[in-house]
Amino acid sequence: MNQDILSYIMNHAGSLSLQEILVNFIAAIAVGGVIFLSYRFSHSGALYSGKFNVSLWMLTLVTTLVMCVIGNNIALSLGMVGALSIVRFRTAVKDARDTAYIFWAVAAGICCGISDFMIAVLGSAVIFLLMLALGNIQGNNRYLLIVRGSTSAGEKIEQTVQEVYGGKARLCVKNSARESVEYIYELSQKLLQRTEDVNISERLFQLGNVETVDLVSQNDEITS
Repeated sequence: MNQDILSYIMNHAGSLSLQEILVNFIAAIAVGGVIFLSYRFSHSGALYSGKFNVSLWMLTLVTTLVMCVIGNNIALSLGMVGALSIVRFRTAVKDARDTAYIFWAVAAGICCGISDFMIAVLGSAVIFLLMLALGNIQGNNRYLLIVRGSTSAGEKIEQTVQEVYGGKARLCVKNSARESVEYIYELSQKLLQRTEDVNISERLFQLGNVETVDLVSQNDEITS
């Protein structure tokens, strides 16, 4: 039985011609360009990384190269899996959507490497349209209201904040010192929109003994 398995492995070590390899890489370059454009259109501001976008294009070509090398060689494919299993990537994903783009690039490279251009084109077209339609959707931003003042004004600060936001401001942190106090409240975007006609900074400064009032947006561009 072992001889049959060895014979099967040796007889299924196919190789691609030069023309087939060139066609596979041309297709990978084209599909990689679509991925490049999709990432560029769906990301903006600090979320967009030009180097990562180029890496997606290169990842499509590298995956195509690996598939061309493996071909139908089962022994080589098993060895490749074993070699790649020891690789560890430590690069932090900046945006959750980046993971989808990585898998898209790998899948497109596999399709091009095995000359299955129909799946590569149709799949990439569908994903491209979905990314254009849904790529700019942003999560609900959270806001932090940070108030610093003297200890004597602490009770008035708490009352004013809860009065302005109808008791829906969530106190996350309260730092107390001998002569000063700091409050950090978490506010939702909807809560801020309902109270946008109220100047919270002015209301707090009118209390006296309030040093600073800061409003910080907790979005992906800051926390990444």
